[in-house]
Parts: sequence; C-alpha cells; structure tokens
Amino acid sequence: MNSKPIYVEIKMMTNMDELWKHTQSPDLHQQWDLRFSEITYLPRDDGDNRQTFLYRTRIGFGLNIAGTGITKAMREERTGERVSALAFGSDQAVSLIRKGGGYWKYKPTDVGDGVTFITQYDYRTRFGAFGEWVDRIAFRPLFGYATAWSFDMLRIWLEKQVSPAVSLQRAFMHYLSVIVLALTWLYQGIVPKLLYPESGEIELLRQTGWFPGLETMVLPCVGVAEVAFALLLCLQHRRKWVYQVQAWSLILLGIAAVWGTPELLQSPFNPLTFNLSLFVLSFFASRTIEDLPDASRCKRKPDPK
Repeated sequence: MNSKPIYVEIKMMTNMDELWKHTQSPDLHQQWDLRFSEITYLPRDDGDNRQTFLYRTRIGFGLNIAGTGITKAMREERTGERVSALAFGSDQAVSLIRKGGGYWKYKPTDVGDGVTFITQYDYRTRFGAFGEWVDRIAFRPLFGYATAWSFDMLRIWLEKQVSPAVSLQRAFMHYLSVIVLALTWLYQGIVPKLLYPESGEIELLRQTGWFPGLETMVLPCVGVAEVAFALLLCLQHRRKWVYQVQAWSLILLGIAAVWGTPELLQSPFNPLTFNLSLFVLSFFASRTIEDLPDASRCKRKPDPK
C-alpha cells in the first residue's frame, strides 16, 4: 500500500468510561460514525476478549457495502490508556476495500481534563492499479474526512449533549442554505450582469441615477463583486460576519432596484420577495453555525517521533 494510513486525533472533554461506551457499544457507535450505517456484534465465548461484528454501509441507490470485523481491547493499568485493535474486510466485489486494520487509542490527558481519542488505520483495495488510483485521489481523502468529521460529531455529543441526529440535521440545513445562497450570488453576478447586461440590469442601474454615464463600467464590477462574495461565502460560511455583510448587501441592492423602478414591486419576482427569501436562507445558515461538526478540529498527522 503506497498511500499513507489514515490518522485522526481529537481531544474530548469527557471521561474515559463515557467515551469507551459511545465507541464500543454498537447502538451508540453507529449513530455518530458516518462510515457505518449498521453495526451488529456477534455472540462470543466467555473469556474471549475478541469481538466479531458485522457492518453495513448504505451508499445510496439501494446499494450497501457489507463486511466483517474483529476487535480486541487492551488496557494499560499504569497509564490508564486503552487500545482497541481492529481488523476488517469485505468479500463483496463492489467494495473498494478488500481488507484492512488499525486501532483506536484512548489517552487520558496529562492534566486530567479529558481524553485524547486517536485512530489510525489502513487497508488494501480491489481493482488493481485503477482501484489504487481511485483510492489515492478520491476515496481515501473522503474516508479520512468522514472519520474526522465523525470524531468531532462525537465530541459535540459528549461535551454539549447534542445528539448526532441533531448535528446531522443542523449540518444538512446549514450546507443546503449555503449552497443555495452561493449559487444565487454566482448566477446573479455572472448571467444578468456579466453575460447579458442588456437584459434589464443595466437599465435598472441607469434608472437609479447613481452613476450617470458610467453604468456600463459599474455593472460588471457589481457582477464581479457578487461572484467574489459567493466564493467568500463558501470559504467563510462558519463566520457570522459574512451573513451580516450579506444582509447589508441585500438591503442596498434592494433599495437601489426599487428606488429607480418602484413598479418592480408589482412584478411576480420582485426585489422584496427575492431578497426576503435570501434573508431566510441566510438566517438558517447563520443559526446553524454553532456546534456544527468540523473535521479541521482534528489532527490529521501524528506527532513526529
């Protein structure tokens, strides 16, 4: 395997027993881990510290990837650390992952104010060189991101008592709102202002009387500014100030449109209803920032030895 193993580390303000329970109980584990839709423990013999399990991941369109795994827990009494070693694999021909292995490590912090939760794992792929290429450029980065995002969702659950179901709902509302807002600003900047200014935008600008004789120069600048704001919104969507900037932009653009052409308020898609819709989307996006899982809170590389 030429690619580097996936490594994720995060500190959680919780106790060891709670973290252990939420990661070792299948009914709790499958709630926060995006990599698994279902986890089922199989019966084991008394005295056997190895646990075999079945896993299933829904990938959409009615398709599922299923596999088996086995874990073994170990505890270091002197340091209080715990480790759960893992081996997993799938016999399904459609599964990119053939087999792999790794560990979960639970380390009490030196000052006793939480637990550092660490995972590192690697796997072998199917489909020869093509499978390795797909894994390197797409699957492995996405798999690592999903792991880190899941770890932070677990942290929020343990620290803030916000369940994964609520976190997922909040994330869906946030990202859907941001995507619609960004696409709207892109469209408004590119199509009516940069590509087809004579479709009505330039006439609206003339009727405001704000830039007499300079409308053909000002309108493309407004279009570029709207495109730039769409990109800024995508990059800074977790910052409340970006939605405050948007609110003032909507107010100014709305006033400019109605000031020059008051009869626009009589049209089906007028500035009032259009800007109000954007305000609502902006409200949802800004209100769902708090306690939104963030993969960047995790370390993705181990400390050099």
